[in-house]
Amino acid sequence: MVARTFQDPVLGVITIRMHHMATGVKMRLSPRGGIIVTAPPRTPLFVLKRAVASSRDELQDLVARAAPPLYQDQQAIGQAHRLAIVHNSQATDVSVRRSDGYIVATIPRTCDPADSDVQEAIRRTVVTTLRREAKAYLPKRLRVLADRFGYDYNATRFPHASTRWGSCSSSGTIGMNIALMKLPLELIDYVLIHELCHTQHMNHSPAFWAAVAQADPQFKQHRSQLRTYTPNV
Repeated sequence: MVARTFQDPVLGVITIRMHHMATGVKMRLSPRGGIIVTAPPRTPLFVLKRAVASSRDELQDLVARAAPPLYQDQQAIGQAHRLAIVHNSQATDVSVRRSDGYIVATIPRTCDPADSDVQEAIRRTVVTTLRREAKAYLPKRLRVLADRFGYDYNATRFPHASTRWGSCSSSGTIGMNIALMKLPLELIDYVLIHELCHTQHMNHSPAFWAAVAQADPQFKQHRSQLRTYTPNV
């Protein structure tokens, strides 16, 4: 796969990947938040630029939705934690810890909670917290749903991608984004069912969606609700 870049006047640097298996021009968001365009070899650059320009509004929305969240005082974190941002006149630096169901961020009195250093310190603890919650809850719930609906899988993993809630490999490994713990429980179930169905249908064919519907009759409602959330942390 050959990669190069070009500069879009609005979206910035666009990464181009030429792949012999590509059947057309496709665009997606990278885990780092940039736009990646995949196309067949020898696709002219003007064709790629035109494709990006024609999808610019949608791509801008995608980038905006994947931007890191702004963590605020008393915000719910996962299923079992809440954030407390405490100003302390004695503090000279930012410190973040977990305590009795809270993530407590202590910051100097003159410090703005929206400051990038504060947000990054909070984010690191949020990621650790969500990973712990995910490892405690998701494997057990996945096993319950797999047994209930007659599915099997080989392994699980806990990635943190900014664009995908879950994944299923051809070898039967199910990836469950730690950001799932931000969702209502019924939407977590929908994502897990979705990935379990991929163990038998590695596509989004009518047969796949029929399998999802059998396990989750309200999947269309759940799929629509899921679109109002983002997996970024």
